[in-house]
Amino acid sequence: MAVLFNKARVLVAILAACWTGLAGQAFAQQTIAAGQNVRGALARGDSQLSQGEFADPYVFQGRAGQTITVRMDARFDNYILITGPNGFNQQNDDEAPPNTNAGLAVTLPSDGAYTIIATSLAGNVTGDYSLRVTAGGNAAQPAVAAGGAIEPGQELRGALASGDRQLPSGEYADSFTLNAERGQQLTVELNSSAFDAYLIVRGPGGLSEDNDDSGERGSTDSRITITVPESGQVVISPTSYRPGETGAYALSVRAAGAGQQASAPTSAIAIAIGQRRNAALANGDGLLDSGELRDVYTLRGRRGQQLEVRMNSAEFDPYVAIFGPSEFSAFNDDDTENNTHNSRLLVTLPADGDYRIMATSYAAGERGSYSLAIAETNEITPGQGIASNGDALEFDRAVNGALASGDTTLPSGEFTDTYRFRAEAGQRIRIDMGSSALDAYLILVAPSGAQEDNDDGPGGGRDSLLETVLAESGEYSLIATSYQPAETGAYSLRLSTSAASAAAPRPPGQAGRVFAVMVGIADYQGYANNLSYTDEDAVKMAEALRRAGVLADQSVVLTNGQATRAAVTAAFQRVAAQAGPNDTFLFFYSGHGTQTASAAGANEPDRRDESIVMVDGLISDDEMARMFTQVHARTSIIALDSCFSGGFARDVVAQPGVMGLFSSEEDLTSAVADKFQAGGYLSLFLRNGLAGEADANSNGALTAGELSVYLRQQFAANAQNVESTTMEGARNYQFLVVDRGGVGVDDQVLAIRR
Repeated sequence: MAVLFNKARVLVAILAACWTGLAGQAFAQQTIAAGQNVRGALARGDSQLSQGEFADPYVFQGRAGQTITVRMDARFDNYILITGPNGFNQQNDDEAPPNTNAGLAVTLPSDGAYTIIATSLAGNVTGDYSLRVTAGGNAAQPAVAAGGAIEPGQELRGALASGDRQLPSGEYADSFTLNAERGQQLTVELNSSAFDAYLIVRGPGGLSEDNDDSGERGSTDSRITITVPESGQVVISPTSYRPGETGAYALSVRAAGAGQQASAPTSAIAIAIGQRRNAALANGDGLLDSGELRDVYTLRGRRGQQLEVRMNSAEFDPYVAIFGPSEFSAFNDDDTENNTHNSRLLVTLPADGDYRIMATSYAAGERGSYSLAIAETNEITPGQGIASNGDALEFDRAVNGALASGDTTLPSGEFTDTYRFRAEAGQRIRIDMGSSALDAYLILVAPSGAQEDNDDGPGGGRDSLLETVLAESGEYSLIATSYQPAETGAYSLRLSTSAASAAAPRPPGQAGRVFAVMVGIADYQGYANNLSYTDEDAVKMAEALRRAGVLADQSVVLTNGQATRAAVTAAFQRVAAQAGPNDTFLFFYSGHGTQTASAAGANEPDRRDESIVMVDGLISDDEMARMFTQVHARTSIIALDSCFSGGFARDVVAQPGVMGLFSSEEDLTSAVADKFQAGGYLSLFLRNGLAGEADANSNGALTAGELSVYLRQQFAANAQNVESTTMEGARNYQFLVVDRGGVGVDDQVLAIRR
């Protein structure tokens, strides 16, 4: 099986999952055992890490609970990394500063193969070294290793220090593992007088808890009380609230009944349909990141079951939420606009399984008594827009709905109603969503998971019109939502069989040329880890357009060292200025993508900007949006084959006449298409499509609809089950994002003149 190389930019910590392909090539790993001393050398030609450090990997077969010490000696400032099963990842720079030799003692969490990586602190350093593995933990470092196993009733002392692994946002972190049983109640505490403590707990069954404070607001210690939803390994990560904080800490885990009584309902407890529970938000309960106390209940539900969840309190403003299978979630603050002391949530459960109901308050720090009741209801009817999550949608029949508090939400905060319909491949459809209360937005999800979005119709405005030719047969999901988070109000929705657009495509002889800026970077010259084939993607894209007879002579190809921020920006301005009203403008990029923190706003509800990575800096989605305002071509296409590229849609495709093609969703990485010897799947399929393969009726006039269908079909046939991750390492799968914006399904992209 071909290796898939992750194209996310790795700047500080190295992810074990990305290790195999960091230099864009495969390599042999040596073995090492306890008691063995090996001599090696970092040299040019070795694999390289993200900042250009040469690296040698060694495989060590470890046992659960085994403690080993790894030491590296060299004349240069050396560095050790150890990766292993279940995301185990530990690092060390200096064994005992100012000594520049690395030493790391770890307790292994499970049986399996661990990779010990010998490298340097700085990039491009070469030289001889020795590496030794010994049994036991005698390295001169904090009293406990920066990772290992922990048991209930145990207290460990450690320290956050320079050389520990870092979170993407810059905080140092250690990781400890604990084998837990389903239903086990645990309290995890992290105390430190040196920094503001923060706990991250992840585990089986979707267990995901973070906590800053220990119950009293303003505390610098952290405490989490959990009920384990499924038996398995729980990972506890002590870290800090702010980046770069260091110092000693104490970490402890206690089980309910072992020196501490878990105060119900701080941990999740069972609740059944028809039951009412009286409880209170009080000090010692879990805390949300924003400071609200919360209690968690578990409920067993069935697919299609319609529930009413009520939370009442005379002492605070209640807020209730429900979470379940397939990332299902729904929230509600108030029962009615005039009653802020009752919260009422109507939901239709999407699947059989366990659901978590969270009882909390609207504002941070509120506490007091409340009641929580669960009942079945028949109040939810199709078309009401109340957390529909699967209402059937019929062709040529209008539906009236409403987005409202209590509906399911997208991760970025927009309320949604979900409808389903069955259709056949090749069927041409039209979906209209109109509203005078909100800026309408449509999301169409194919049976394979491929997604097509639309904000505005061809004339702009606040309504949404999505016309497309379906690439697959089966059940489709249609999500009716809004452009900005938290918008509410009534809307109308209609699904119909679409005829050809009234604006007929231009005959092949009248179509203009393609003015293109094509950028591909494989050699990042030490700024980021290198990739495979991505530079060739740009060259081959130009060749494909040239063979099709449509590439304008003014077009530009920039690869590797040529692709600086200044050069790409200048080429964009120069080429875009020459594209006329009958031409197509294309900006194509294959290489690294990344995310950086930003202020929350309509275009960045996740508080992250997306960027593409040049050899000397980043070009953000905001900058790209400003660049596209300079384009006056008939149709513009932005095609990005890079991690997190879907995040550019909100900024760039919002402009009229711009079509977006993105290799992955906003929060997920993209993979190198190594098995096709291409830098990315989008790069390969797009150049083949533009060369003529997407011209389904072979009339020489390639439309936006034909290109969209072709790309989705190619992804469904050739890129199924391509693994992808978020910036934090959560695993998912890569899916193409096509956003035609105001470009109609029958609008001509190019006329092939072969």
